[in-house]
Amino acid sequence: MKANPLKLLILVVMSVVGLTSSSIVLYLFYYLHHALPACSSGYKLFGIIEVNCNEVLTSPYNNIGGLNLDVLAVSYFIVNLALIFMVAFGSEALYNKAFKVLFGWRFVGLAIVPYLMTVEFVILKTICLYCTIMHFSILIDFGIITYFVFYKKNVRTFLAPGNSIGAAPAPP
Repeated sequence: MKANPLKLLILVVMSVVGLTSSSIVLYLFYYLHHALPACSSGYKLFGIIEVNCNEVLTSPYNNIGGLNLDVLAVSYFIVNLALIFMVAFGSEALYNKAFKVLFGWRFVGLAIVPYLMTVEFVILKTICLYCTIMHFSILIDFGIITYFVFYKKNVRTFLAPGNSIGAAPAPP
């Protein structure tokens, strides 16, 4: 294992949270046709915005080119996790390629979030809690990987077992 388990956890958590949220929507709402817990009827969250997953998930905006956004979300988070594990456990050559793809992949996720938030807040004037969890997962996820790319001189140092954040790499 090339990665420190605690540090690897930092990279995995947001993807797992997003995958869990999108899987709940896919399974409960689309497969079982059940209302989603804590999101089944319209109510105001903090007195600010209405929460109604049914309205968001049944809107025409929940498809892009005939593809359901929740299926795309599950796929996004699965690919994200696969790339994280390639970075953590792959060879040096695989690590270098996978890390660049991971950054680009997370940028793709980040690029769609403003559209989705605009649809919910501006057009529909209601949010889906599960979708919001996915949005925050993508945003935080991108922030983490951006930090590693631009503020760490050697990301491999971050992943190396026994090194603390910002510590110099162990001598070979």
